Amino acid sequence: MLVVSVVILPVMATDSPDQLNNAGALYSQSVDLAQEGKYQEALQASDRALALNVTSMVSVIQANRAGILVMLGRFDEAIEAADISLAREGNLTTAHSIAWYNKGNALRSLGRTDEARTAYARAAELDPTLIPPDLATVTPVVSLTPAKSPVQWSTVLLALSLVSCIWVCLYQKRE
Repeated sequence: MLVVSVVILPVMATDSPDQLNNAGALYSQSVDLAQEGKYQEALQASDRALALNVTSMVSVIQANRAGILVMLGRFDEAIEAADISLAREGNLTTAHSIAWYNKGNALRSLGRTDEARTAYARAAELDPTLIPPDLATVTPVVSLTPAKSPVQWSTVLLALSLVSCIWVCLYQKRE
């Protein structure tokens, strides 16, 4: 199941348009590959997007990356990626809800059901549509709910363009 919402990310002064577009394209590619079940390739695309060091996209990329790592059975790394996403501040409700959900999947797969319950509850607080799986039994990773991916890159690009336009307009009014 793909979660699609508008996420307005702050455009950082250090994020050049080329870097932003390249990171966005790689992020979108990672989402598409994950949806096709090509998790190793999806992870590689996510890692290439992160290597571009686009500050405004780190939380979204890491939230998605956590889900990919869960599907690859790399649960400790998935928790780490989710925690990196959650450590980012700002208007990142969707990215954070996805990070909490994917962290819950990783914790569940490790048999840490109490922690998984907490993570799923945090995800549901941010996005009530993220229904936690039944934690009565721990199931193998192959039967987990598919990893959640935040938004398609085209939606993020539209939101970033809007924010950039607003910023330029406000900046020009000051002068």
